[in-house]
Amino acid sequence: MLKCRTAWKKLAPLARASSSVCRQNVRRTGLTHGRLPAQVPAARMSTAPTGGGRENQIYVLLVGATFLGGGVYAYRTLKGDQKRYQERIDEISSRPLKLNAEQPASLIELELSTVESTDTEIVPEPQAEPVAEPSPEPVAEPPPEEPSAPAPETEAAAVPSDTTEPPPVVESTPATAKVPSHTPYLLIGGGTASFAAARSIRARDPGAKVLIVTDEPDLPYMRPPLSKELWFSDDPSVTDTLRFKQWNGKERSIYFQPASFYISPEELEGAENGGVAVLTGKKVVHMDVRGNKVKLDDDTEISYNKCLIATGGVPRNLQVIERAGEEVMKRTTLFRKVEDFKSLDKVSRNIKSITIIGGGFLGSELACALGRRSHESDLEVIQMYPEKGNMGKVLPEYLSNWTTDKVKREGVKIISEALVKSVTCKDDKLEILLKDGRLVKTDHIVASVGLEPNVDLAKSAGLEVDSDFGGFRVNAELQARSNIWVAGDAACFYDIRLGRRRVEHHDHAVVSGRLAGENMTGANKPYWHQSMFWSDLGPDVGYEAIGIVDSSLPTVGVFAKATAKDTPRAATEKSGTGIRSESETEDTAISPVAASTPAPAVEGQRDDYGKGVIFYLRDKVVVGIILWNVFNRMPIARKIIKDGEEHADLNEVAKLFNIHED
Repeated sequence: MLKCRTAWKKLAPLARASSSVCRQNVRRTGLTHGRLPAQVPAARMSTAPTGGGRENQIYVLLVGATFLGGGVYAYRTLKGDQKRYQERIDEISSRPLKLNAEQPASLIELELSTVESTDTEIVPEPQAEPVAEPSPEPVAEPPPEEPSAPAPETEAAAVPSDTTEPPPVVESTPATAKVPSHTPYLLIGGGTASFAAARSIRARDPGAKVLIVTDEPDLPYMRPPLSKELWFSDDPSVTDTLRFKQWNGKERSIYFQPASFYISPEELEGAENGGVAVLTGKKVVHMDVRGNKVKLDDDTEISYNKCLIATGGVPRNLQVIERAGEEVMKRTTLFRKVEDFKSLDKVSRNIKSITIIGGGFLGSELACALGRRSHESDLEVIQMYPEKGNMGKVLPEYLSNWTTDKVKREGVKIISEALVKSVTCKDDKLEILLKDGRLVKTDHIVASVGLEPNVDLAKSAGLEVDSDFGGFRVNAELQARSNIWVAGDAACFYDIRLGRRRVEHHDHAVVSGRLAGENMTGANKPYWHQSMFWSDLGPDVGYEAIGIVDSSLPTVGVFAKATAKDTPRAATEKSGTGIRSESETEDTAISPVAASTPAPAVEGQRDDYGKGVIFYLRDKVVVGIILWNVFNRMPIARKIIKDGEEHADLNEVAKLFNIHED
């Protein structure tokens, strides 16, 4: 086309000259004869000889060349478009072979029909943009499953339903299933925080479409029973049903909701009233923050409007075990998931000796659970840790020693102040050599030495990881970016009372997930909640804690004689729930009338720590509280920390918990 235009510019003066000659001839003829004849012969329209002069011939050739050039250009353009169209068709036809040879042909036909319906000129396909949907009526769902209004002050969003349905049988999402290419709400991780966020989003936006992506094969479930109640079940098929009896005798499933609560991922995009879908067995390996999309481990890409990172953490292991070789690793359990519970349950029934390394919450709970099982079999249960007593990093020394005696009474052999030097496999036994020369022989090891926050996405997403506490650094609204939030174990947040923190407990996952979900729908609420956590050493001894509980801090303990109602079993019977989590409001607690009975100090109660309150101090201000066999008093403890005041006599403060009432 450009060549034709250039030729036209060169020949245009000749064309104009030829036209001028023609007009002049016509004028002369008119002047000579007085008027133009009705029809002038073509031979008389020019001074040139009959049949047209040289200039007319050039004019005709020019017009003809122009039409010819335009025709050639149109032909070549159409041929090129047809070629590109065919290449596009061939590329789409071969795409299933590259991704998955078993992909249904209907998907290919659908995309082909989409291409055929477009214009001839192929243009890049635009990224799917969120469409503002009208607010449809929410699906009529049973009240326990989908609240019609947000309930930010209750625990409904995080407590499993008491369903009689069998446990959800969920396999990894098959590769042939259609994964949504776009979702308004993407939740990475299938734990407590993600589920709480999903419920919160749906409560505030009933038509919301929420996709949870988890690398586990299971639907969202709660983890605390894996180290507590499940081990005390009398049902021999508990590893299959995953149902357990709470301390109050009430039965429930570890799953937050049955499978019928969710919709399938392939139905999510077309769901008129939205819903929650879970993509199991898939891991997010790359995050494009600018493009608002993620890539899965099978190279599938999913775009989103808003995203929650709730990847939790992975259990730590001892380096001496990691370096010990494959055989030692095969006989070591890192306890975290449902599969770990099933595996350890099976192992503990087929070996003679098991050793738990770690004296914290998880290690002590598993030690008590397995120790009680040892009464019914010949299983030897050993627990070793570097501290002087159980939970020595949390409890003051006198209470740690008392707890250690309690664990021993459950049938556990305690090896304290134990630092592991090496682990080897010899004569079908694991030999654990300690730095002080002691040698322990066992059949299996459970390493319970802490949790490492899962921040694998930080690099690709360009998100900041806290160098002191680990986890993604977030602002007061749990945001890491304008449309990315983080909740649960992986979030490092700023506590306005206690400074920057990272918390690894169930209640924090519940409340942070719930608040993140609210903020994803525009609530803009700051995270000022003081989360609590709890631990049970069987059905008779348990505690609840809040704030910073570190045995290196100064502590003041006030204790009283326990009664039959001062146990985890009694607490669940009274509250009706087996999960002692955030069931209180965040409003200012209304303190009960303080008991008039004087509160004896800890010195007079060294032989019997039945129930009591332990205050943890920093600069004479209470920063942490443990309620030992004292339940349903967490709002009072929360208010004390929130006030941040110095107290001249903590014995008087302890009266607020009514630990001396009968």
